[in-house]
Amino acid sequence: MDVQLYVYDLSKGLARMYSLALTGTQMDAIYHTSIVLNGVEYYFGQGIQTSAPGSTHHGQPMEVVNLGITELPRDVIEEYLGSLATIYTPESYDLFLHNCNNFTQDLSMFLVGKSIPEHIINLPRTFLETPFGQMMKPQIEMALKGVTQGTGPGPIPGPSAQFSASRATPPAQKLAIPSGVGIVREVSNLNQLESALSGASHSCAVIFFTSSTCPPCKAVYPTYDQLAAEAGDRGTLIKVDIGIAYDVSSKYSVRATPTFMTFLKGQKVDEWSGATPSQLIGNVRMLLEMAHPAHPHRQLRLPSLQREITSFVMYKKAPPIDKLLQKLPVEFKDGQGVTEVIEFVKLRHSSENTPAADIRVPDLHIFAQTLNSIYSTLPSDSHFAVVDLVRLLLLDPRASGYFAEEAQHTTLLTILAPLSQDEPSPYNLRIVALQLACNLFSTPLYPAQITSSSSSLRETCLRFATNSLLDSHASLRVVAASFAYNLASFNHNARFDGKPDPLSEEDQVELSASLLEAVSREDQSVEALHGLLYALGLLVYETPMDGALIDLCRAMGVAETISGKMDIQAVQKEPLLKELGKELFSKGL
Repeated sequence: MDVQLYVYDLSKGLARMYSLALTGTQMDAIYHTSIVLNGVEYYFGQGIQTSAPGSTHHGQPMEVVNLGITELPRDVIEEYLGSLATIYTPESYDLFLHNCNNFTQDLSMFLVGKSIPEHIINLPRTFLETPFGQMMKPQIEMALKGVTQGTGPGPIPGPSAQFSASRATPPAQKLAIPSGVGIVREVSNLNQLESALSGASHSCAVIFFTSSTCPPCKAVYPTYDQLAAEAGDRGTLIKVDIGIAYDVSSKYSVRATPTFMTFLKGQKVDEWSGATPSQLIGNVRMLLEMAHPAHPHRQLRLPSLQREITSFVMYKKAPPIDKLLQKLPVEFKDGQGVTEVIEFVKLRHSSENTPAADIRVPDLHIFAQTLNSIYSTLPSDSHFAVVDLVRLLLLDPRASGYFAEEAQHTTLLTILAPLSQDEPSPYNLRIVALQLACNLFSTPLYPAQITSSSSSLRETCLRFATNSLLDSHASLRVVAASFAYNLASFNHNARFDGKPDPLSEEDQVELSASLLEAVSREDQSVEALHGLLYALGLLVYETPMDGALIDLCRAMGVAETISGKMDIQAVQKEPLLKELGKELFSKGL
């Protein structure tokens, strides 16, 4: 691969015109250099940055020097760039002592074993040896800071430019405000800062006002990085170089560095100056605790609840396909797209050696149109077989994902809406429809739909499930408890991650009331009681202590109900009775 050195003049010709008169030494340019390799320009400013050759904010190079050819493998080069990224960081940039030319010198020596031109390397020393250079050093650093460390204009040209993100500074166009949590967000203007603060308006934020000429600031950089990692998504830690972001320093009246400001729920709460790590750690940790006070439930011994739920209950068992097909009415089997779905389900559930991804998904749009148009006209005793076919179909995430995106959820409402009414329906139809509802959790798209207050599917599913929790058939109660568990798990996982509850408080209260009533009545099925208790526990765990759900549990005497279950021989071996009864519902209310 050819290796080229791009040479730019930051002074735009002014150095050549005025340097002799001002310094007594002729200087042809104020040099900025970069290395071009395999169609990518590498340079140092805001860390190691990349761009298409000649497309940076420096414009076109004044000179292109061919340095030679490198035989090094690409992965070796990327590994070396990753190691350089820990040295050439945004904070380490110094216009005279640690600049772009030092970076290109290191990279050139590694690639081709050749130095870049000496007059470029020696220019800072030549300038600083003059009286004018010594006097004007701070002003020149300030004047050229934005030019030398400006960000690039466009995306990286291709995969060859991207070395490991774990070892290298992100490319120029991604440096403004990183999207990841647990890292310090570096901003360079007021708009970026206000955007970062707006994103933290429901939690907390810290602003670290720093500058490249502040040694005490650099001393606490590692501490600040560690605090950002500790905060994760609970708070936003921001760093602002007031030598670049003049509009920020003007608005916040910051004149000295390091200065820190803290914000809670969008309001400023504190400001202090000085590079004292212990003070910084104490203040930031106190802010995080104020923004996210520990819930009292975390102090309880609840191993079943104090974790993320990693799997949902789904009903995957397939009946003998031939027997199922015999129960499908002829008018349905003859419908457009139905034969293809039947063949897909056959292959999906009978091919042990064929990966599911290799089985082609049929045209689900045509199948949905057929189902929606004739389902209500089919004999009622055949609905069970049709719904069971759809249940098996939805086990494939590609199929469930399609129906989750279907406008108005027509297909699911066609099946479930009649069952959510108070009119009695056949037991076998209700249980297979509830199993179908559980299988909606095979795709991440459906849970968000079911819990959305604007979704027509939400009310239908909730009503169907709550009505079934009190059914006389134990098997149906088990499946209804499984669906409630899936809903509660989805809500619990969001809460566990510090995100807003997907289920509204009203829906949680309605579902919990039905679960509590079902728990009070359940004295036969340990399996049903397990699902009911688990779903209820997931909804109650870390719910607001002053919220309606805690009030409901107290009003309905949940602690007494659980205590009473421990005396019933048929269900007293259920371990959740002890865990939830002695901890969550006794100490946590």
